[in-house]
Amino acid sequence: MTETVTNQEVAAFRRAIVDHYVAHGRRLPWRETRDPYAILVSEIMLQQTQVERVREKYLRFLAVFPGWEELAGAELSGVLSLWQGLGYNRRAVSLQLCARGVLQRFGGTLPREVELLQSLPGIGPYTARAVAAFAFGVATPFIETNIRSVFIHHFFPESHCVRDADILPLVELTMDREHPREWYYALMDYGAHLKRGTANPGRNSAHHVRQSPFRGSNREQRSLILKAILVEPGMDRSRLEEKLAMETASLARNLGELEREGFIRQEGGRVWIR
Repeated sequence: MTETVTNQEVAAFRRAIVDHYVAHGRRLPWRETRDPYAILVSEIMLQQTQVERVREKYLRFLAVFPGWEELAGAELSGVLSLWQGLGYNRRAVSLQLCARGVLQRFGGTLPREVELLQSLPGIGPYTARAVAAFAFGVATPFIETNIRSVFIHHFFPESHCVRDADILPLVELTMDREHPREWYYALMDYGAHLKRGTANPGRNSAHHVRQSPFRGSNREQRSLILKAILVEPGMDRSRLEEKLAMETASLARNLGELEREGFIRQEGGRVWIR
């Protein structure tokens, strides 16, 4: 695909993205900092969560846990309490483990190398590259949902089941290597704009998956369990079952999973956040 894209097309594409960003770029608090810790927090929060929901949580989280040491040394119950409303509580646990890893392995300084970033808990290929770009200005190609939509819209308008493997070379070809941070912000804002104005181009991706409903799901049950224990630490299991109107077998299974994953501890028929 890249062989057929001319320099003029690349220039026109960049101009369209930058012009939109100049006129309509979003002001978001995590874009106002270059602190690697704050940027990592925002990236973990933004995974599968809407920007509007993250904005206030991000500021409150940083006010309580302003750095690696504060987060690493915090009680998990305090971290989870602040995380409520963002979903996917496992990410909060991974973020705290990541903070401990940064202190223990890197002396409290987040590495800029993608490979080292990926070696930390909860940091996958996308997050590592996004943090490298936004915190350290490393020009490395990556794809997320809005970026994917932009490239499908511009370069694959009539295609279906477009693979990321086909998009990634175009991301690298069109990248602004001198200003990767601003360039990726511009791409993301353009992608968000496309989703508001047209049918989401991302639906033509081979990787598009419709998220299952939260209400009534096992994810909701786990969330309700954690919320109840946060409100009443040491709650008796029978009271927890009654309070949540949850079947005994379902509650037992979820409590076992949450304990194995490091969220809770059970002792004498009572349950605490670990």
